[in-house]
Amino acid sequence: MDGERILVALGGNAMTAPDGSATPQAQALAVEAAMQRVAELVARGAEVALTHGNGPQVGNILIKQQLSAHVVPPVPLDWCVAQTQATIGVLIANALERALVARGMERPVSTVVTRTLVDPADRGFTDPAKPIGRYFPAAEALRFAALGQSWRDFGERGWRRVVASPEPLEILDAKAVDALMAAGHIVVAAGGGGVPMIRVDGVLRGVEAVIDKDLAGQLLARHIGATILAIATDIDHVMIGYGTASQRPLGRMTPGELRAYAAAGHFAGGSMGPKVEAAVRFVEAGGRRAVITSLEHIADGAGTIVEKE
Repeated sequence: MDGERILVALGGNAMTAPDGSATPQAQALAVEAAMQRVAELVARGAEVALTHGNGPQVGNILIKQQLSAHVVPPVPLDWCVAQTQATIGVLIANALERALVARGMERPVSTVVTRTLVDPADRGFTDPAKPIGRYFPAAEALRFAALGQSWRDFGERGWRRVVASPEPLEILDAKAVDALMAAGHIVVAAGGGGVPMIRVDGVLRGVEAVIDKDLAGQLLARHIGATILAIATDIDHVMIGYGTASQRPLGRMTPGELRAYAAAGHFAGGSMGPKVEAAVRFVEAGGRRAVITSLEHIADGAGTIVEKE
């Protein structure tokens, strides 16, 4: 690991309790445990940058907004992403600094509130399909739809807000991340896929959307010259035939082999699919290695490893 530049993408399991609880206490404990694993990478001499999901945290903000909308006007989704980037970034920075000090190391940890450019013509904006937040009765959903939000009927469970999930094109603040790393910082960036931005007549502005954090993570990794992309999830390996009698783990793979399994429908679009796509894109674009594994194994080389032949 000595001298490697690694981008670690933390899944939601790194910031919630095993039962999915996202109370402040549960989040703090989960981050503390996750940073012990990250500290191992730093102790082995790696240059580390981190990115993370923010689904439960944004979901909590949305619930607060929906319950208090008659008192405080809801803020747009890009604001929610920026708020969670800062909150989670501080949690990570504090926990990682403590883990490093316990190992006799002192390294600065910085959080960059990061913007990600998307295409205003992305088809996700004309047909928003990414569900966020919790289920609500029809009357509540229609009240928020009147404020310009898109909501969809999911049957017996109720209505849920749906938003665009456009393709990330550029991590706009990657140069700041690179400069901080060159100065010896461990950097937390592009949380939740980044604050979604579009450029209209040469001017940037935020937009209502959520960006997949693994796809944005591989883009950030490429921008900062990372050699390894490590995607931390809640299982040790990518599985084919998941949930069936023929289920089996994947070890060392080429991008082409993994794409073939994806084309055969082995990876769900809302869970493992984006992780596999991110790993493949990173290696195809010149990255040395992508790893998909559990947090417990993020520092020991286990998991599904994607490399060119």
